[in-house]
Amino acid sequence: MSSLTLSIIQADLHWEDKAANLSMFEERIRGISKTEVIVLPEMFSTGFSMRPSVLAERMDGPTVDWMRRMALEKRVVITGSLIIEEGGNYVNRLIWMLPNGQCGYYDKRHLFAFAGEHEHYTAGTRRLIASVNGWRLNLQVCYDLRFPVWARQQPLSKSGLSKSPLLESEREAEYDVLVYVANWPERRSHAWKTLLQARAIENQCYVVGVNRVGKDGTDINHSGDSMIVDPMGEVMFSKAHEAFTHTVVLERHQLEEVRAKLPFLRDGDGFALK
Repeated sequence: MSSLTLSIIQADLHWEDKAANLSMFEERIRGISKTEVIVLPEMFSTGFSMRPSVLAERMDGPTVDWMRRMALEKRVVITGSLIIEEGGNYVNRLIWMLPNGQCGYYDKRHLFAFAGEHEHYTAGTRRLIASVNGWRLNLQVCYDLRFPVWARQQPLSKSGLSKSPLLESEREAEYDVLVYVANWPERRSHAWKTLLQARAIENQCYVVGVNRVGKDGTDINHSGDSMIVDPMGEVMFSKAHEAFTHTVVLERHQLEEVRAKLPFLRDGDGFALK
């Protein structure tokens, strides 16, 4: 539980070409030597497409199978979102694939109406806080970043939930890392970078934002600006305008020190998400 090794892949996605994207990510993943979690962008197999009737798969489809195969091969957790059809509805679903082949998922809650996402996809209704090696990760997708309540740490002492058997300074926190996978346009990159830092400061957690680069099939350009932020809001890593793979080690002691010295979480308001 002392550290978490996490890798992010910022890539120029092939528009609506699953085979090309999976081949590209497979090569990049195989090039990572040592990590525990690999984070891919939003709709990593297609780009941010509004054609789910053509591109959607089921949970037993080829892209989920590919994630299962790669997680097993590398003995890591792999996460990223893709277009899934379920019960006659389409969702922008983030998959949390474990190396044993089991997976959890989170369906994007806030649909980007500005691009018509709400006309094609069904919004999710519940958060997913996953666990790996004693670390808890709150998994969210792109536009969710603009809605701080959806990410806000719920003070455990005010939520009715039992406290975790951790240090006193840790007990107010629901999670330790907030992850956003995205296809966030370059023209709003200032908001992306600012909000990632804000979410880290207000939730006293690490924040990992993984975006894409390049121009998509609708002529929208993406600068990437994938970023890793520490619990004080300081940028640990960020890079724009190029594809890359980066691995970082997140330290537990840094998280504990921030929460112990600045115990702001325990002063937070109790609330209920609907």
